[in-house]
Amino acid sequence: MVDAAEMLTRVGFIAGSNRRAVAPGRVRFAMHVLVAVASRQGATIEIAERIGEVISIAGHGVAVERVVAVGSVDDYDAVVLGSAVRIGHWLEEARRFARNHAAALSARPVWLFSSGPIGSPPKPTGEPLDIPETMAIVRARDHRLFAGKLERARLGLAERAIVDAVRAPEGDFRPWAEIDAWAAGIAAELRTGAWVPVPA
Repeated sequence: MVDAAEMLTRVGFIAGSNRRAVAPGRVRFAMHVLVAVASRQGATIEIAERIGEVISIAGHGVAVERVVAVGSVDDYDAVVLGSAVRIGHWLEEARRFARNHAAALSARPVWLFSSGPIGSPPKPTGEPLDIPETMAIVRARDHRLFAGKLERARLGLAERAIVDAVRAPEGDFRPWAEIDAWAAGIAAELRTGAWVPVPA
């Protein structure tokens, strides 16, 4: 597994220095980024923490919070919003967060991620059903679906019955190198000022 520091070094960040090699005259600035997440068993929170770590190493200020703990996004310049996926949908608290903060989110750069597919190759492969609407209301720049982690012992009875019925494989399928690369791309885009508002 490629760690966050190595991934940033590969894409041009100088490990341990919170600096990025840039061409002369290129704009550089740090932003305050919120990584907000909805998770059931904790695996998606760990993805959010990893994304926050990569963005932080790049020199931005980062806060990683559960969506239920965030009352406002006004203090943040950019937001990464993620959720675990259950039966094809984002968790309700993540959907509610997007709806309640749609106006504020649409006024700043936003990226979305989901965690849910399991197995090798991960299945299911389709996007969560909520993503088109959520991307539209917050004017998100991108959505990325990452494979997740399944620990049968941590499931409730109903969830365990579903897992058993579909014979879902147990294990950790999260693609850390892919997560690192995506987060590093967000950090670089913010740091160079390359992002522009998504048209309404």
